[in-house]
Amino acid sequence: MRITGTHFNYYFVCKRKLWLFAHGINMEHVSELVAEGRFIHEDSYPQRSMRYEEVGLDGIKVDFYDARKKIIHEIKKSDSIEPAHVWQLKFYLYVFEKNGIEASGVLEYPVLRKTKQVVLEDDDRSRLADMEMEICLLVDSEDCPGIEKKKYCRKCSYFDFCFSNEPGDLS
Repeated sequence: MRITGTHFNYYFVCKRKLWLFAHGINMEHVSELVAEGRFIHEDSYPQRSMRYEEVGLDGIKVDFYDARKKIIHEIKKSDSIEPAHVWQLKFYLYVFEKNGIEASGVLEYPVLRKTKQVVLEDDDRSRLADMEMEICLLVDSEDCPGIEKKKYCRKCSYFDFCFSNEPGDLS
């Protein structure tokens, strides 16, 4: 199985979401929040399409790569799940490095007017390799992980899928 940045992101956000996504159960196409995120990605930096390019490599697709400055730019709508964003970007840096491409990373939150530098540290490489194995084990499991109620579940594109039969308050 080819691991992508989305797998790493979902690994931090929700194991159930990761499993569902990896098994072809995708809900993003019906989510207004996902559509809003796509709009922010496409409209926040219109001048970049002339200078930078989206790059696909070994199953990953980075938002923008500045080959001259060797910087991967990853654009996100909100920093509410920033650790997932950081590790997704670290995974991109890891894949670039494995392919002999030097790069650093920047997380960009245009709505918040905030950026964050991301660097691949020495101990991150072994942690990423361990996470890759954990992701593969989770995805290869025949059983979908159970529901874990988290504070951001209501904003998840899988919310209705997971909680349609759940009684009570889900706040």
